[in-house]
Amino acid sequence: IEAIHPDALLNDAAEHMRKRDVGVLLVRDDERALGMLTDRDITTRATAKAFDPMALRVRDIMTKNVVFCYEDQTVEEAARIMEERQIRRLVVTDRARNPVGILSLGDIAVEGSDPKQAEQVLESVSQPKGTI
Repeated sequence: IEAIHPDALLNDAAEHMRKRDVGVLLVRDDERALGMLTDRDITTRATAKAFDPMALRVRDIMTKNVVFCYEDQTVEEAARIMEERQIRRLVVTDRARNPVGILSLGDIAVEGSDPKQAEQVLESVSQPKGTI
């Protein structure tokens, strides 16, 4: 998992994403996951509002509520969580809640055993909140 500290500058986070060719970073301090930062967060919460990426901290625009599943849960269970919470990415942890990966909707589409499942999750995730 690519991770970044919440006090990092936003431009450093964007550069980290560019170098690693990723669209999401886990935001964590030395002990725990605090949130996630996506390329979309940068675009919609910072750039679109003309905030200065040289002054803004990751913690200022990150998505704060980390939603996770356990690594031993089924893809179907993970997809259900994504559908219920209307999210496109899910942090995967071991049973001690140590992050071990990130599951995306794209992963389910490519690697999942049920092609209709990804379509169903995408449809639910794309609905405005409160309309499911």
